Amino acid sequence: MRLSRATGWVGILVGLMVTVGASAAPGGYETEEQESRALLETAVTYYSEHKEKALPVFSRQGPFVRGNHYVYVLDLNGVMLASGGPSAILIGSNLLEQLPPDLKKSFDEALKVKEGQGIQEAEYRWSNWQTGRLERKRVLFQRVDDVLLGVGYFISKASATQAQDLLGKAVAAVASGPQQTFAAINSESLAFLQDDLYVFVVDMSTSRFVAHGYNPRLVGTDFRRVKDPQGNPVGEAMLAAAKKSSAGEYDYHWGNPLSHKVERKHTYFRRVGEYLVNVGYYEKTGD
Repeated sequence: MRLSRATGWVGILVGLMVTVGASAAPGGYETEEQESRALLETAVTYYSEHKEKALPVFSRQGPFVRGNHYVYVLDLNGVMLASGGPSAILIGSNLLEQLPPDLKKSFDEALKVKEGQGIQEAEYRWSNWQTGRLERKRVLFQRVDDVLLGVGYFISKASATQAQDLLGKAVAAVASGPQQTFAAINSESLAFLQDDLYVFVVDMSTSRFVAHGYNPRLVGTDFRRVKDPQGNPVGEAMLAAAKKSSAGEYDYHWGNPLSHKVERKHTYFRRVGEYLVNVGYYEKTGD
């Protein structure tokens, strides 16, 4: 999927949510939340003391870039003033001018936060430069004078509920139009991709992939030959389970397309006629 400069870096701000005060971090992301909040608080203090002189400091690889966390600054018109991350390419650009009208309205509301309201939260879709994919991102931000300072982190691991919801959507699509659905999945349609979730479908009459949302090169290959990195059977075991029950779930280890690491995966499957439709989520460390 090819992204323009606007959609690639400004992101797709879907349902921007602004809340007053603090709220709980998403499950499994407590450390990222604490680190982001601490960095933001430090940046707010520094900007309060140094004003505009703080902007070039935020944009350098220095004390305000900590691992994957960095500070960015917008003025109240939506112009990017500073960034210690990949969005530095947008310094001087007005983000509002690059958004469609409906999303511009949501983003404009976020810029109206009052000074003294403390740290606010928002979630949106943003291009992760490490993966090249649009992913869900949570940002903590606070107004100081006439600027907004923000620090965010990606929420790339989807939940079990999200996996089940995507499976339900895929099952309904396959039932109503299998070939169109397979084409959409194989073309990496965003309708069947969500964070680290993707859909894959196997024709049980041939045991071969007919669709794969992450690696369409697997289409036509024999699912029975699929094994985990340790050589344990995956495809054969899932097909055997699916022959016994029209719906179920299966655990195994598999490569995560976003983290590029082998992680424990929990996959839900459901039979739709001769097709086996599957969606799995990667379990967080400690689950």
